[in-house]
Amino acid sequence: MAIAITVLDCDVLLYGQRQRTLDRFRLDDVTDEYLLSTYGFPRPFIDYLVELLGGSLSRPTQRSRAISPETQIMAALGFYTSGSFQTRIGDTIGISQASMSRCVTNVTEALVERASQFIRFPHEEASVQKLKDDFYNLAGVPGVLGVVDCTHVTIKAPNSEDLSYVNRRGLHSLNCLLVCDSQGVLLWAETQRPGSTQDNVVLQQSELSCLFKTKMHREGWMLADSAFLLRPWLMTPVQIPESPQEYRYNMAHTATHSVMESTQRALRHRFRCLDGARATLQYSHEKSSQIVLACCILHNIALQHGLDIWCEAECAALEAEEDCNNMETAEIEAYRMRQELVLTHFS
Repeated sequence: MAIAITVLDCDVLLYGQRQRTLDRFRLDDVTDEYLLSTYGFPRPFIDYLVELLGGSLSRPTQRSRAISPETQIMAALGFYTSGSFQTRIGDTIGISQASMSRCVTNVTEALVERASQFIRFPHEEASVQKLKDDFYNLAGVPGVLGVVDCTHVTIKAPNSEDLSYVNRRGLHSLNCLLVCDSQGVLLWAETQRPGSTQDNVVLQQSELSCLFKTKMHREGWMLADSAFLLRPWLMTPVQIPESPQEYRYNMAHTATHSVMESTQRALRHRFRCLDGARATLQYSHEKSSQIVLACCILHNIALQHGLDIWCEAECAALEAEEDCNNMETAEIEAYRMRQELVLTHFS
């Protein structure tokens, strides 16, 4: 006798008329140690995200309404911190791989909507002065408002035959422009540029460049490495130092700029989805850009919650994509300002 077998699709369970919710995972059912070891964040941090994003993740127009905000957030954190949609995370919270992907999309969009709340330059006079003071205390470089650099995040090859995303190493990537303060807090993040775009061009075409040219150049300058062009608002190392003052300036510049290297290492260590040695973002370049920005936002929120970034754990080294030779073709005013800085503060 034939036996009828009913096959239930996960989405029927999640979105069917009779079954509006299917949450096998509850925060209250797991220990603090489990959350930290599995998802990389403690309970208070996760509770804060649920409160922050809950309204957006419960909107009636979203198909994933059947999955609770806390489950969506745990799914997204599981992906951000592991870089994988494999069954370990999905099985833990009781949803399918397809649902995991939708949760990541929903949480990413909710975070990106709040980007300006968490990633921004200070504008108040006291805050700007504190920014300068904190940088000066690192290595004695005055007037610094941030350190800037670019980093590549590996993505899947676009469907079209677009070679603009192929970087110097032959990998498809996004070239992401970041600025941080002396504590590693991100002050700026532009994550959408194709991997073939040179660092200096990324900065030149950015909104950040316009901001400093029109407003913030009177407040101070940023520090950048030799992949960037010297500007009145962007101080780079002296390419061929000849005097003791220039050597001292370069040493102080390197010591100050190293905070960006630590910040990039921390981002890739905490969010393994950004670490090309461990994972490649399997999304379109538009969605991949949003995921990178979402991780940057979470990085800043983590710092607000006292979660230290200065970890010594091994992670993939950030390899320079730029040829730094012959970058010192800049306007005379920029040379004058840097020379004045060198002679005044490093003699």
